[in-house]
Amino acid sequence: MEDLLLKEPVQRVVKKLSEFDNSIKVTVLDSSARTASDAAQSLNTEVGSIVKSLLLRSKNSFLLCLVAGDKRCSLNKVKKILNEKDLSMASADQVKEITGFTIGGVSPIGHITRLNVYIDGSLERFANVFAAGGHPNVIFKIQFKKLIEITKGTIKEISEWKILDHLTIFYYALYL
Repeated sequence: MEDLLLKEPVQRVVKKLSEFDNSIKVTVLDSSARTASDAAQSLNTEVGSIVKSLLLRSKNSFLLCLVAGDKRCSLNKVKKILNEKDLSMASADQVKEITGFTIGGVSPIGHITRLNVYIDGSLERFANVFAAGGHPNVIFKIQFKKLIEITKGTIKEISEWKILDHLTIFYYALYL
């Protein structure tokens, strides 16, 4: 597993972190953090404290959205912010080409292309968050305030509850 630290995408993240704050380190997990749920379970933390790095594609550009693990990115909210009609999730090939990372290991930093970054305002509820470090088994912990600084991101209300969350709340309301 330590070989993961030698992989080029992970090295890009390590370099960005060390240039920003040498005390922030990547951690190799024994189990996969490919999904927010997997990461939260591996780290014994709330799913919401996991940062999902999602690449969106508009007609002429790409945008990185950092969203809490217990939320989903609202394309409609982002469309309104950007005043765009056509907006979609980037394909796996586009994610690799634009960020240099494969899906499941997309970091909020260390991209091979300069990207504008929107940060979901719901992440503010956590002092510290966890983000992918360039590979599905590599993560780093960072203060929310420092995440804003290192990504040069803008806080926006770009998320919505997952439909499962609404159904779960409805279920509990009926049966409790």
